[in-house]
Amino acid sequence: VDMAEKEIFDLDVKFDNAEVVDPDFDPPAKMGNPYIEVTEEKKEAAQLLKSKAMDAVLEGKLNEAIDRLTEAIVLNPKSAILFASRATVFVKLKKPNAANRDADAALKIDPHLAKAYKALGMSRALLGLWEIAASDLHEASKLDFDEETSTLLKKVEANAKKIEEHWEKHEQLCKEREIRKAEIERQRLAQEAKVASDLKDGEVIVIKSVGELNAKLKAATELSRLAIIYFTAKWCGPCRYISPKYEALAAKYPKAVFLKVDIEEVEDSTDLLNVRSIPCFYLSQNGVIVGQGLNISLHSLEQQIAHHAR
Repeated sequence: VDMAEKEIFDLDVKFDNAEVVDPDFDPPAKMGNPYIEVTEEKKEAAQLLKSKAMDAVLEGKLNEAIDRLTEAIVLNPKSAILFASRATVFVKLKKPNAANRDADAALKIDPHLAKAYKALGMSRALLGLWEIAASDLHEASKLDFDEETSTLLKKVEANAKKIEEHWEKHEQLCKEREIRKAEIERQRLAQEAKVASDLKDGEVIVIKSVGELNAKLKAATELSRLAIIYFTAKWCGPCRYISPKYEALAAKYPKAVFLKVDIEEVEDSTDLLNVRSIPCFYLSQNGVIVGQGLNISLHSLEQQIAHHAR
C-alpha cells in the first residue's frame, strides 16, 4: 500500500455520536390489516387510544404509549398519523429500526406527512446515517417547520458535512494516486523502451568489455528476457561457421538478447563463467544460468532458446 492509499483509508472523521445507538432487532410491532373496513366507530376508538398514548408519553410511560398506539393501529391501519406517532415514540425508546418501519408505513399512506419524515430523520440519526437523515429532516422542515426539527437538522447536517468533506478528500487522494501511478508507469515504459533500444532486437550485440557484458545482462534481466552469451574468437574454425547462423537465430528470436564475446578482445570475460574452450554458449534468464553448452549443435542451441524464450 503506497502512502496515498494509506492516507485514503486512515482519514479520521470525528462525529457527534453521543446519541447514536445500536440497531434494534425486536419483532416488528403489529401493523394491522390494511384491507379491513374502518368504520367511524373504529376511527373514534383509535383516536381515543391515541390521546391516551400521548398522555402516557407525557408521563414517561413510553411502553404503555406503544401499546395504546398499536391498539389504535389495529383498529385503523389506514391512518398515517397513527404510524408516525408510534414511530416518534420508538425514537424516544431508542429503537430506530422499529421507528423506520412505522415512518415508512406512514409515508406509504401519506407521502407528504411531515411528522413521518421527522421520525424517519430522527431514527436514521440514531443509527448515524447522517446524510440520509439530513435529507429526511429537510423534507420535514419543508412540509412543516418546527424548532425541534431545525435544531436536530443543524446537528445532523454538521456530521453530514464532515462525510461530504471526507469523500471529497478521498476522491482527491484517489485522483492524486492515479496521477502518480500513471507517471510511474510512464517512466517505467520510457525506461523499458530505452533499455530495449540498447538491446537491439533481432541483432547480435558484440561485447567490448566485461562492464558492457554485465550491463547487457542486467538490462535483459530488467525486461525478463533470455540472454545468450556466445564466446568465440577469430582463430576459431567452428566459430566462423557458427557466427552467421547465430545472427540468423537473433533475427528469428528478436525478444531474446544475443551477445557475442571475443575472448581475445575481452580477455577477462572468460573468468566470469569459467570459460575454458570455444565455441561456448551460456543462457541466462533473470540473472540465473539456465543452459550452457560447449561445441553444441546449432539445432540443440535453438531448442534451448525456444524453450526458455517462451
